Amino acid sequence: MNLDIELNRLRDAYWAGNPESRARHETATAVMPGGNTRSVLYYDPFPLAIARGEGARLWDADGHEYTDFLGEFTAGLYGHSHPAIRDAVITALHGGINLTGHNLLEAQLAQLVTQRFPSVQRLRFTNSGTEANLLAIAAAKRFTGRQKILVFKGGYHGGVVTFAGGHSPINVPHDFVLGTYNDQAGAAALVAEHASDLAAILVEPMQGAGGCIVGRPAFMADLRRLATEAGALLMFDEVMTSRLTPGGRQAALGIVPDMTTLGKYIGGGMSFGAFGGREDVMALFDPRQPGHLGHAGTFNNNVLSMSAGIVGLSQIYTPEVAVAFNARGDALRERLNATCKTHGVGLQFTGLGSLMNLHATRDEIRNVDDIPANEHLVKDLFFFHMLAHGFYVARRGFIVLSLPLTDADLERFHGAVEAFVVQYGAGLPA
Repeated sequence: MNLDIELNRLRDAYWAGNPESRARHETATAVMPGGNTRSVLYYDPFPLAIARGEGARLWDADGHEYTDFLGEFTAGLYGHSHPAIRDAVITALHGGINLTGHNLLEAQLAQLVTQRFPSVQRLRFTNSGTEANLLAIAAAKRFTGRQKILVFKGGYHGGVVTFAGGHSPINVPHDFVLGTYNDQAGAAALVAEHASDLAAILVEPMQGAGGCIVGRPAFMADLRRLATEAGALLMFDEVMTSRLTPGGRQAALGIVPDMTTLGKYIGGGMSFGAFGGREDVMALFDPRQPGHLGHAGTFNNNVLSMSAGIVGLSQIYTPEVAVAFNARGDALRERLNATCKTHGVGLQFTGLGSLMNLHATRDEIRNVDDIPANEHLVKDLFFFHMLAHGFYVARRGFIVLSLPLTDADLERFHGAVEAFVVQYGAGLPA
C-alpha cells in the first residue's frame, strides 16, 4: 500500500469538506503571518476553524462535530465550559476583573497548590508556563551566582525555551548546556564539566512536546543527586506532568526538586502559570526584603484564573479523581499498544496516564533521537484518518484525555485506531 497516495486522498477529502474553515484561514492570512498566531495549531493545507466546544465535544466552522482528544494541549482538563468552572468565572466577573491590587482569591489558590505539591513551599503566579520557567531560571541564576542551565534535547519549557531539535534561534540568550534525555552517563559528564558555573538542571519528568517520552526513574534520581553534589538547583517543569498524579510526577518518583514550574489546567482552563519551590530560593522575590528581584505581570493574579483554579482543584480534580482518571488513561494506552501488537504493525503509544503520543516504531524510545525521522507520514495519515472518524487530536500524534470523556468515547476512539491499523497496516512499519 502506498501511504502517500492514501494521505493525498484524505487531504483532498479534507479540502473539499471544510470550505468555511478554508475561507476563514484565507481571510486571516491578510492580517496574520500564515493566518496564525500560535504555531502549533497550524497544519497544511489549512487548519480547522473551531467555532465552539461543550464538554468533550468540538464543532468547526463547517458544522462538523468532533470528540476532543487534545484538550487544549493539556490545559483543557475540565473540558469545555464545565458548569462549576463557568460559575466560578461568572462570579469573578460580577466582582470586577481588573481590581488593581491584591485580591481575595490568590492566596486561596496558592494554598491549594502548595498542599498538592509539598516541594513548593512558596510560589508566585504568572500568565503561562513559559513565564514560569523564565522566572525560575532567573531565580536559579541569582540564588547560585552561576550562569549555566543544563537542559535536554527534545525538552520544551515554553515558546522561548525550547530544544526540540537542539537550540532554537528564538530562545532567550541564557547559557544553556544541552544534554541527552535519559542518558545518565552523559548527564553526569556534563555536570562534572560545568559544575563550577552550573546554576540549575531544568527537566521535564516526561517530555511532553517531545513525544511523551517518559523520564526513567533512575535517570531522574541521578539528576537529583548530581544537582545536589554540584550545588545547583534541580528544577522540574511539571507544566504538563502535574496532572498525572495528585502531587505530580515528582510524587510518583519520590523526588523533591528545588523548584517546580506549573501551568495549563491548574488555572481552570484560563491563562495560568506558577513557579515555586524552596522557601530560601523564593525569598528572592519577597518585596519586603532589600535587593529583592522584581516580578511584574498585570494579570499574574487575575481573578478569572484564580477563581477557576480554586474550584478546579478543590471541587473537581480532587486527589481521588486524579488517580482514577489517569488509571483510565493507562488502560487505554495499554489497550492501544496491544492492538498494534496483535495486528503486527510497528506503532506504539508512549506516555503516562492521561497523556500519550503515537510513534511509528516498535523500538523503545529513550529520547528524541530514537524517534524515526520519517514517521511524519504515518502521523499525518493518522491525523486525517482520526478527523474523518470524528476525533480531534494533534497533528504530531499527541493525545490528551479530559474529564468529560466517557467510557463510550474511549471505546469509539479505540475502534477508530484499530480501523486505522487494519486499513493501512500493509503500508505501516512492521
